[in-house]
Amino acid sequence: MPFWQSFAELRHSGAWWLSALRYSIAVVVGLYLLNQVRKPSRWLGRPFLWMMNLSHSPLTDWGLQHVRIDNDFHILDVGCGGGRTIQKLAALAPHGRLFGVDYAPGSLAASRARNRQLVDVGRVSIQEASVSHLPFADNTFDLVTAVETQYYWPDLAGDMREILRVLKPGGTLLVIAESYKQGSANALHRPVMKLLRSANLSVEDQRALFSSAGYTNVEIFEEPAKGWICVAGKKKE
Repeated sequence: MPFWQSFAELRHSGAWWLSALRYSIAVVVGLYLLNQVRKPSRWLGRPFLWMMNLSHSPLTDWGLQHVRIDNDFHILDVGCGGGRTIQKLAALAPHGRLFGVDYAPGSLAASRARNRQLVDVGRVSIQEASVSHLPFADNTFDLVTAVETQYYWPDLAGDMREILRVLKPGGTLLVIAESYKQGSANALHRPVMKLLRSANLSVEDQRALFSSAGYTNVEIFEEPAKGWICVAGKKKE
């Protein structure tokens, strides 16, 4: 084989490996950045938390319209993220106590920073915890909220029962999400949610999940134009 032909083949082979290496690096980096949505780190997760606070705000406002919130409620926000929901809930329950839990260090830091004044005066407490093992006594909360977080729960049925445990009799779990199986944006969100290993529930799935976990008076609200869903269920009195 002539020298120049061997050199050309080697060069071609090298170019292929270089392209494969670049592709592999891009995939790894892309997956890492996607995981920041699921579990934001303390530093790199900050811009993601800022964007989520901004983008989820209208969704949260819409969802909170579907539940009664008294001014002295004890409220838990599961997966408190950047802390914007806690801030909204504190304004709606000015004489209440607010608690947030999250398992991501970036989310905990961001939530505490956003609600610093409320934390300092003792109205807000933010703790590291999993939805599967909530560090609260039975019958503690009037309301538990979960905004854009139910997708990622490790044990949906068990986690729903764990929330039911900490709700007071007559208390409400409110799940708010911008993506669900029949939603108008589901086709766009589904590939990303699959990469994040996230649940993709239908209206029927949600109703069955709430009912099988022991919730009563289950109500489901949809915003068809935006593909939003809100599910509320009560603990039996």
